[in-house]
Amino acid sequence: MPEIKRFSLAKPTLQTKFHIDFDWWRQNDRDWHVYLSGMLCPEHQETFNSAMPGQMVDWVDAQTAEVQRVDGIQHALITHCAKRNGFITQHTSMVDAVFRIFLANGNLPLTPIELSTHLNRPAETILRTFGGGLYRGVRPCPGC
Repeated sequence: MPEIKRFSLAKPTLQTKFHIDFDWWRQNDRDWHVYLSGMLCPEHQETFNSAMPGQMVDWVDAQTAEVQRVDGIQHALITHCAKRNGFITQHTSMVDAVFRIFLANGNLPLTPIELSTHLNRPAETILRTFGGGLYRGVRPCPGC
C-alpha cells in the first residue's frame, strides 16, 4: 500500500523548516522537467538534450551513504549546476531563488530565517510567500 504523506495544518512560523517536495511537484506540475532543464549549466544542457526525460541515476547521500534513484536532471542540478557561480543572481525572482537555494544545498530543509541569510530578504516576506501557498513544490517539511 503506498505511503500517504500527511502535512500539518498548523500555520508555518519563522522556525518552520521548508524543502522541495519533489514527489508532489512531479505529480502536480506537468512542466517540472522543462523547468529543471532550463536551470542546467551549458555542459549539462548539451548532455540532457539527447537524453530521455525522466532518466534515473543512482545518487549516494554523502551523510547517510543511502543510495537513492533520482531523476538525472535533478541529480545534475544538485551535484553540479547549482554549485556554479551565477546559479542565483540578484535578478532571480524570490520564488526561483528559494527553489535554487534548496537545489544548491541538496534540498536540506531550511527555515525562512535561514533562507533570508542567503537571499538578503526579510524572513517574514519569505514566510508569507511560502507559508500561505505552494510555489514550485516548496512546502513545510513534515517531521523536520
